[in-house]
Amino acid sequence: MTSFPPPERLRPQSPTDLFVSFTLLALQGFGGVVAVVQRELVERKRWLTAEEFVEEWSVAQIMPGPNVINMALMIGGRYFGLRGALAALAGMVAAPLALVLVLAMLHARFADNPAVAGALRGMAAVSAGMIGAVGVKLAGTLRNHPLPLAWSVAISASGFVLVALLQWPLMVVLFGLGGLGSVLSFYRIRG
Repeated sequence: MTSFPPPERLRPQSPTDLFVSFTLLALQGFGGVVAVVQRELVERKRWLTAEEFVEEWSVAQIMPGPNVINMALMIGGRYFGLRGALAALAGMVAAPLALVLVLAMLHARFADNPAVAGALRGMAAVSAGMIGAVGVKLAGTLRNHPLPLAWSVAISASGFVLVALLQWPLMVVLFGLGGLGSVLSFYRIRG
């Protein structure tokens, strides 16, 4: 069996490249942004491996603020320091902010239209599907995780049951199960 070398690691060429890339990423990412971020940064641009993406996204989720903004700041800072972080941040917010303001004005005018309400429900379903697809795609990175797959699945399923079915507060579940996963991982790594 022939093994292929891993794809070459690429990097942004400049803070301007970061700005343009994150602007285009932000304009694609309404609703299901994690799917777009993963595809762009891992598969298309190859700035991160799948494992690095999972690690970075995990950190971005526990930091205060929007996950994708945190991710942009971390990637920009990794490659170009403060200038890169600010360029990535500007790319994430400038054009989308203008677009959201225009959409808000349009929504205020046409919110009572049944076609608009139906379109928004359809977009929500598509976003949920995209997020689920990324979860399935990134599940392969669990092979390298220190916890056995069964433990990871049990923690994930518990989180779903507690939040979606029993309607526990997300913060309680996040800290409880996230803390449990962290402690278990720590002891498995420590050996």
